[in-house]
Amino acid sequence: MQGWKMRATPAGAAAQPRDIAETESANWMDATVPGTVAHELALAGRFDPLDPTPLGSYDYWYRLNLSGTGRRLIRLHGLATIAEVWFNDTLLLRSANMFVSHETVVDLSPEANTLYLCFRSMDRHLQAAVPARRARWRTRLVDAPGLRGIRTTLLGHMPGWFPSIEPIGPWRDIEVVDPDGPPVIWQHSLRSFVRGRDGVIDVTLRLAAPINGTLDARLSCGGHETPFVQRDAYTFHAELTVANVKLWWPHTHGEPTLYDVTVRIARASLPLGRTGFRTLAVDRGHDERGFALSVNGLPIFARGACWSSADPLRLHAGTSIYRHYLDLAKAAGFNMIRVAGTMVYEDDAFYALCDEMGLLVWQDFMFANFDYPSADPCFVASVEQEAIQFLERRGANPSLAVLCGGSEIAQQAAMVGLDATQRQVELTAQRLADIAALHRPDAIYVSDSPCGDPLPFYPREGVSHYYGVGAYRRPLHDARRAEVRFASECLAFANVPCDATLDAIGSPMTHEPRWKTAAPRDPGASWDFDDVRDHYLRELYAQDPARLRSQDPARYLELSRAVIADLFSETFSEWRRIGSRCSGALAWQFQDVMPGAGWGIVDAYLRPKSPWYAMRHSLQPRQILLLDEGLNGLDIHLLNDSQHALNVRVEVVALRDGRVPLVRAHRDLSVERHGGVRINSVELLGRFFDFTYAYQFGPREHDTVIASMYSLDSSALLSQAFYFPDRTHPSVFERGDIGLEATAECCDGQWWVNIRTVCVARFVQISAPDMLPQDNWFHLAPGAHTRVGLAPDSAQLLRPLVSEPSPQKSRALPDPMVIEVRAVNSAKTIRLRIAS
Repeated sequence: MQGWKMRATPAGAAAQPRDIAETESANWMDATVPGTVAHELALAGRFDPLDPTPLGSYDYWYRLNLSGTGRRLIRLHGLATIAEVWFNDTLLLRSANMFVSHETVVDLSPEANTLYLCFRSMDRHLQAAVPARRARWRTRLVDAPGLRGIRTTLLGHMPGWFPSIEPIGPWRDIEVVDPDGPPVIWQHSLRSFVRGRDGVIDVTLRLAAPINGTLDARLSCGGHETPFVQRDAYTFHAELTVANVKLWWPHTHGEPTLYDVTVRIARASLPLGRTGFRTLAVDRGHDERGFALSVNGLPIFARGACWSSADPLRLHAGTSIYRHYLDLAKAAGFNMIRVAGTMVYEDDAFYALCDEMGLLVWQDFMFANFDYPSADPCFVASVEQEAIQFLERRGANPSLAVLCGGSEIAQQAAMVGLDATQRQVELTAQRLADIAALHRPDAIYVSDSPCGDPLPFYPREGVSHYYGVGAYRRPLHDARRAEVRFASECLAFANVPCDATLDAIGSPMTHEPRWKTAAPRDPGASWDFDDVRDHYLRELYAQDPARLRSQDPARYLELSRAVIADLFSETFSEWRRIGSRCSGALAWQFQDVMPGAGWGIVDAYLRPKSPWYAMRHSLQPRQILLLDEGLNGLDIHLLNDSQHALNVRVEVVALRDGRVPLVRAHRDLSVERHGGVRINSVELLGRFFDFTYAYQFGPREHDTVIASMYSLDSSALLSQAFYFPDRTHPSVFERGDIGLEATAECCDGQWWVNIRTVCVARFVQISAPDMLPQDNWFHLAPGAHTRVGLAPDSAQLLRPLVSEPSPQKSRALPDPMVIEVRAVNSAKTIRLRIAS
């Protein structure tokens, strides 16, 4: 909405708009709504998101001059956080919940009509607030304990997790509607569900103005139509059945079919959006202690990541930014995104794109870690309004699969020693469950993440946050020993971004403050997540991180990226294998909120990091995996999540010196749709060979095992897996002459890099200025050839932490452009100089 102005005043200096002196009009600055104070100040050069200054000690005023005369309906979709709404000098409403929408009415006169928003100082509010009761436990996660009684995001208040950017301002849309004229839909609720083989749509409309007499209104979907029934002068209802409906599926298992829903009023056709039809259930397992989702009666392995924020300044993003992130999620083989309780409810575009792309959403209500005041009736009423509004708005989204009361509430209580009767929060355990059952009965409700017995964070019970491989520095085999059932969070590391991103922030050394600012840490801990990554660099690769950092920093960064890729690939392979009791895992986190080595698998410039590529190589619907079973040898797992049977040839080969085949075997077989096949490598070979070097009869003969899955119909390579019995064997780890070669070509405006190698190439890396490879951080078999496309780098349209695209003008590529290709075990870096 255009025409908004903003200014700051000392806390409490202006009790109402007339207290702001008109002579200070020069202090008002242009503002964008929806937006935040931090975003406006950053655009004006008065706030540095990478070195934020406190904002919470001031009041912030917004104003908008309204034109015309007569009645206007105003809807404010989100005010962060202690807010007042004024019309001229009349107070219309107050709000202390940034997650609720408010509606009000004003009458415009021929004189001045000004709408004011005032966002009161959070610091002053917290100083004056009196808690309803003493908390049963405290958390170090948040810097302001008083926030437990205020409905605001924890973003900006979690030291070591996110930059201290306080969420202030009209962060959601504000609508001003003239009810006169043709009928205007002011509110609508839309629910869709499956009944037998049919889809059913239930729609209630409320118009902006009353209807005198009758109104011809009809609901249309999927070639079917039915009239609305008028309940009163404002309200209309219809239920429509779509016969033999096509079901909505996660994209990994089928087509995410959507239907357009339209309201026809008189001669006007008004879209209500799109919806899909699916069923959802949870299987607790034979012991009633598991957590496995079934969509349309089919058990699925849920995989993906936890969403942080697409824009920590504005707290929402444009559709193009959401689409970029979710395209990356889909390409990596994800079928689930979790929005955790420390974040915000995302914008409508986010959920609509998840519907479109076939990505399930695990949605926390915005609660985390605190002992919330469930006995405070005002607080509870505000939460109930928040939950109902959110669920009514999301009633038609088939992607919404799991509703969760919050994040780490019971875990926080348990870790300070409270027993099971003391650590329950009635608000998330019961009240939100009841609201969810009423408004989204098709979704699965979980009281807390994690949850289970005898302690909520034990991974072999229910839903867990698994950081055995990760923060707790457990060995890789702990992923199996822990018997993880469903990890709604896992695998948090300080993930090193690509060189282009490091160059953009000045290439800081890993011990510099600029580096450490972005490295996540838990408050109170004597270590950070750089230390966690270094632990595995030492344990898996037998490297001294301190020596590498000082003597060979480029190698340190390369191996830091490589070890994270190994950790992600092998842990997800373990959980996805046939026979695993794990039914889902979501990495922490999807995107960084500031440039650097953050938790994200995608960096703040929207560039994928090495763990994103590792997930892409192990989470596809048609996948081959290799699992070391010790004395039971090396198992090959063929997975087919798709809706069609798969006829394949599976081949296994063991190599010496990364190139000489010692044994080779293959077999043709069929993998049923939504099925899998496990076969032992020796079974495939037909005789003994110590693939895992478990028996150690004499020196090991091989250093690499490659399993490949080819389509029998097209001979195309569908998937490939690599196993290195010794990660540090010179032929696969030390730099040497492996015969790596590369060329570049441009076809129809698209650049391609062609790569081949004589010996196995471990973790091939491609970099090009202003371009991103469509694949990276992959292993390449000896004699194999691969062709990798280069796409425009979206980071060229963005600034760090501000996801508002700069003017999209064509950028000339450097002339000559230099494409670099290298591998962890290659002594040669190939530089392709080509004219742009």
